[in-house]
Amino acid sequence: MLNLSNEFIEKLQEQIQAGKDQEILSVIGDLHPADIAEVFDELRGEETAFVYKLLNKELAADVLVELEEDVREHLLASLTSREIATEVIDRIDSDDAADMIAELSNEKIEEIISHIDDQEQASDLIDLLNYEEGTAGSLMAKELVKVNQNWTVTQAIREMRRQAEDLENVYTIYVVDDQDKLLGKLSLKTLLFSASTTRTIIKDLYNPKELEKVLAEDDSEKVIHVMDKYDLVALPVTNDGGQLLGRITIDDAVDVLREEADKDYQMASGISEDVESDDSIYTLTRARLPWLLIGLAGGIAGAYVIGAFDIENNPRMALFIPLIAAMGGNVGVQSAAIVVQGLANSSIRPDQVAGRLVKELGVGLLNGIICGAIILMASIVLNFGMAISLTVSISLLTVITFAALFGTFVPLVLNKYKIDPALATGPFITTANDIFGLIIYFVTGNLIASMF
Repeated sequence: MLNLSNEFIEKLQEQIQAGKDQEILSVIGDLHPADIAEVFDELRGEETAFVYKLLNKELAADVLVELEEDVREHLLASLTSREIATEVIDRIDSDDAADMIAELSNEKIEEIISHIDDQEQASDLIDLLNYEEGTAGSLMAKELVKVNQNWTVTQAIREMRRQAEDLENVYTIYVVDDQDKLLGKLSLKTLLFSASTTRTIIKDLYNPKELEKVLAEDDSEKVIHVMDKYDLVALPVTNDGGQLLGRITIDDAVDVLREEADKDYQMASGISEDVESDDSIYTLTRARLPWLLIGLAGGIAGAYVIGAFDIENNPRMALFIPLIAAMGGNVGVQSAAIVVQGLANSSIRPDQVAGRLVKELGVGLLNGIICGAIILMASIVLNFGMAISLTVSISLLTVITFAALFGTFVPLVLNKYKIDPALATGPFITTANDIFGLIIYFVTGNLIASMF
């Protein structure tokens, strides 16, 4: 693993400025493509382009796959359409190629495809580009090993050798019929050692057991769930008719999982679009500002709630406003986070909504009773008076129970209407619970004050 340091980057930049090609290659030429991509992220645009031109074509193509989108976009802009087609597309998997050129303009994409000599490869690329982002079809690669059930072992091995030329790893051998319909899978061990003769037919060897597979139109989250549940390293993709279209490998699933985790974390933090730390000030501001404005509006609403009640006659109530707001916000975020996690790993099903709400009601009541009892005793010991002590205690019990239910209900509703439920774990829950918590607190205070 590369130990990237300021000294390493500074020395490399000095070598670039001096044009020491061989010294640069001796430093990075033997690194893993992912490590070289990490180095490129630290260099300036012209420095990145200079070093990229020094790499051999195979390594350069692999590095492009690993780069961040903005760095890759800069490098692709320095290449002609023919260079992209012959030096890059021809050396990487079809799924990576489709992802890479999908970032370019339609005119550029057409030019690149026109320079691809292999018509089957060009057709596969066009097919992958037509799938909607976030579907299994957009994740799959066309390269795979498949054999026809009617082939002999000799014919199958010959065809597998030809197909494997385009593959770095052979995970599974798929068995299809004459219409390319997926029938099952065949292990290499079975192919080599279970056949009595080289004329043995594949349909006498393969496992006809139903395979776990996904449709090309299925959501990427389903892909991750299936691969995780059944511990798969490769997952076949078919169309509605069961014809084998491609396969998704575990590295692609991990990439999607990481992207989804980053997206959910940013959304939970109140960031409305995908950003990186090195993005421009304008981009970062645009991503953060919407939820800040919502929080600002919530603060104004909270101030209005406080002003609507006669707090001057009972100024001690102001002392516990931060406590009520903080507890409601924390409980709401906790409940929402648990539900979002359950929805993400499919441990919560749509038919379990009522049961989930009842369970959170129990959790909220128990937590509310414990916290309410503690604050009641503390406020009495600190001599705040029975009226304010009861107000805070009862309000805290009510607010915690409400926040638990609200934090559970909101992500479930968002999920039902196909809105990312991670949205509920961010400032939305906190701001809403602040407002409702204050209303509950002051209404309770007024009722109790009228009794004393």
